[in-house]
Amino acid sequence: MRSDKMKKGIERAPHRSLMKAMGYTDEEIMRPIIGVANAFNEIIPGHIHLRQIVDAVKAGIRMAGGTPVEFGGIGVCDGIAMNHLGMRYSLASRELIADSVEVMAQAHPFDGLVVVPSCDKITPGMMMAMLRLNIPAILISGGPMLTGNWNGKKVNLISVFEGIGQVRSGKMTEEELCSLEDEACPTCGSCAGMFTANSMNCLSEALGLSLPGNGTIPAVSAKRYRLAKKTGMKIMELVEKQIKPRDIATDAAFKNAIAVDMALGCSTNTVLHVPAIAHEAKVALPLDVFNEMSMKTPHLCNMIPGGPHSLYDLDLAGGIQAILNELDKLGIIDGDVITASGKTAKENFSSCQVRDREVIRPVEDPYHKEGGIAILYGNLAPEGCVVKQSAVAPEMLKHQGPARVFESEDDAYKAILEGMIKPGDVVVIRYEGPKGGPGMPEMLSPTSAIVGMGLDRQVALLTDGRFSGGTKGAAIGHISPEAAEGGPIALVREGDTISIDIPERKLELMVDEAELQKRRAEWKEPEPRIKEGYLARYARMVSSGAKGAIVE
Repeated sequence: MRSDKMKKGIERAPHRSLMKAMGYTDEEIMRPIIGVANAFNEIIPGHIHLRQIVDAVKAGIRMAGGTPVEFGGIGVCDGIAMNHLGMRYSLASRELIADSVEVMAQAHPFDGLVVVPSCDKITPGMMMAMLRLNIPAILISGGPMLTGNWNGKKVNLISVFEGIGQVRSGKMTEEELCSLEDEACPTCGSCAGMFTANSMNCLSEALGLSLPGNGTIPAVSAKRYRLAKKTGMKIMELVEKQIKPRDIATDAAFKNAIAVDMALGCSTNTVLHVPAIAHEAKVALPLDVFNEMSMKTPHLCNMIPGGPHSLYDLDLAGGIQAILNELDKLGIIDGDVITASGKTAKENFSSCQVRDREVIRPVEDPYHKEGGIAILYGNLAPEGCVVKQSAVAPEMLKHQGPARVFESEDDAYKAILEGMIKPGDVVVIRYEGPKGGPGMPEMLSPTSAIVGMGLDRQVALLTDGRFSGGTKGAAIGHISPEAAEGGPIALVREGDTISIDIPERKLELMVDEAELQKRRAEWKEPEPRIKEGYLARYARMVSSGAKGAIVE
């Protein structure tokens, strides 16, 4: 056993003595030792209940003859960090999370690993660690929050963000917003909707690194606790059979996951996280794979924020396994890949039928013929950029308009709320990429303000930063190269015409090359916004958003 390095033989008597200081018996020490990474904290609603989930995982490990050893991790709540300095730390925290799990599992050679995250950067960070370590490992998330009910309508966190713009435009009173605030987030769990956290938890299931049901069973359901116990038991089987994450997360498995991503209309942040996870798995996953799978995969689910359906609706309709079964009819799913259940993907999904054809449409009658995400290219984004096309109003799929240029998210947000953005405008927010931000902050506040002001069918927003999974509308992010690297977005000037053609996958700045060369010669690299601490180091080391913003 891997843990023998710290417990077996006369030379390890001091090590065993330290373990006995914590109450471990000889019998427990001699069993397979399973690390349990608990992302619990008291600042993230998706994590507030993880102690109970972890207790269930540990019970499962003990039932199957193992010894669980729990350790903690950090986490940022994107909603609470939004629209201030804290958001610059969110994406950057992903690397720290991966590193910290690696440190714990290498310093203390566990025989297996169960990771228990729930929210935006914690789930991909822990998945990165699983693939990097490549010891038997499995993931169980805390599960999604239920939607709220306000005045007879389904509501969620994004409803509150959009409410700010509605108050500013006179469509809602401050008292109504306060009432909405009280009802929008009614339970623990990752925020209700196909936002980044739920997207990544669903994709962990589609990729095969978690058990069926992980992506969709509500946080407050007893089924979630039963799944946690099963996960604890399953890690013992993975240890016995030595099934490792890289055996599961193959090139074919990643394509399965991207197909599910497209069918669901997941967060654009998946285009950052999935390549970063693939990088740790030693699988090449260029951005073009997302377009390739998008062209093949119909959009089957109209999920919040683009549509009406919640994660609970999706769970009742059959969940991720039913989607895989439906997509298998098109021949785009590799059913032979092994999964953390110990079974092949097809063995998992073959008996899972769709139970609600409005929530999961048949492949012959999808919501859209193409998948939820598109990668655009052009002289404004030579290395690519990302849009959730399933959440774009039909009239904004093709658009030309004058650039309204802002050097930061704060300046743009203020201009939107003060009524300075007019129908037809293309808002450009730059110097918010991985290096320039630093940390590639999400733009949920400005995009929600555009929706709240009633402009989402008339105004586009472009950025080298990124968007929340809760963003809807013609919001195009991850523009690469970013402004801080001298990318073309740094050369845009107020009033320039920008052309967006999502069906043709094009994003163009309608300025001739000679003028762009002149502007490029005049461009000067800006002073870094943050010059010390972790973010300064991160900015020096992080790669382009087109490469998943990985730190090499």
